[in-house]
Amino acid sequence: MSCFSHIFKRTRRGEQQNDSFNEDLPGVQNITRFSYKELDRATARFDQSNKIGEGGYGPVYKGTLRDGTTVAVKVLSLQSRQGAREFLSELITISDISHENLVKLYGCCVEGSHKILVYNYLENNSLAQTLLGSRHSSIQFNWRTRVNICIGVAQGLAYLHDGVRPHVVHRDIKASNILLDQDLTPKISDFGLAKLLPSDVSHISTRVAGTLGYLAPEYAIRGQVTRKSDVYSFGVLLIEIVSGRCNTDTKLPYEDQILLEKTWAYYDQGQLEEIIDSSLGDDLDVDEACRFLKVGLLCTKNVTKRRPDMSTVTRMLKGEEDVESQEITKPDVIRDFRDLKLRSKATSSSLLTSIVARSSPSSSSSTGNTTRTSITFTAISDRP
Repeated sequence: MSCFSHIFKRTRRGEQQNDSFNEDLPGVQNITRFSYKELDRATARFDQSNKIGEGGYGPVYKGTLRDGTTVAVKVLSLQSRQGAREFLSELITISDISHENLVKLYGCCVEGSHKILVYNYLENNSLAQTLLGSRHSSIQFNWRTRVNICIGVAQGLAYLHDGVRPHVVHRDIKASNILLDQDLTPKISDFGLAKLLPSDVSHISTRVAGTLGYLAPEYAIRGQVTRKSDVYSFGVLLIEIVSGRCNTDTKLPYEDQILLEKTWAYYDQGQLEEIIDSSLGDDLDVDEACRFLKVGLLCTKNVTKRRPDMSTVTRMLKGEEDVESQEITKPDVIRDFRDLKLRSKATSSSLLTSIVARSSPSSSSSTGNTTRTSITFTAISDRP
């Protein structure tokens, strides 16, 4: 039976409950349900003039409900191969949690083939479209604004990692998933890839999904997702915000294309301030900006367990915990899909060789059987 044959107990405001909405959608309770007709009206029949975004999941439209509330209407594309699973994941993950730095889910529509999520509308789009986008933005991202954005995202991620049970691993922290409200308060969005991590579990082995450039190498190669995978992604994002440039720019010379590599090179040369966005004005605090960059490098350490957790990262950004005494090592970086494929293949071969050796007749614990190991990965292309 399809997971979408299970719907909600709670009726939509002011309408009689339809018989097809009598059952619960597993894992989701007490969520407002909208009819397709209402959302069709709110978005002027999903007119292209109201379209505000597009992702792998499907299009997002601006809409106005009957009570005047402006919302973002996220529609599952019928062509989205894994959208149904992501829809359910996002619904389960975000329905019962609330934080200043997370998007707010107003409700959803599950009606026939229509699967729609309704969020609060955020006026200033995403960091990818504004700070890092090719289009010139009217928003002034001065240093104090960037500080508040960095700390806000860190606080939201720390809440997901430590403030809720089970813990939530987002798996797709990136600039296009950080939305900005009218006051430029950052909101983490898009929980379609999120995983719930019980307190007594260190990691979950899963299909690799996310955005190349932000993916933690150990997760991309071995498929083991932990909260430290998000920490790596946040570290990349943090450096993007301070430098004002995307994590990958193939228009630059080869040695300058990967932001994380370039940041490390400047750090290693004692010239970390060179990576700071040159467009920043008089309110720039160079020492603070360098501290943020160092935190970004700490978050992207090649040894997973040596990365700080997000609560520690938040304190470091606020100046409540020392950064200078921390050991900063060269980050591990996956440059492109070819690099990922080669390293995944090498890891798979190494694992298989090890298992075969342990299972061989000469081994003292041999059973005579050989275990086969394979690694599958799927990565979503970068750039919103």
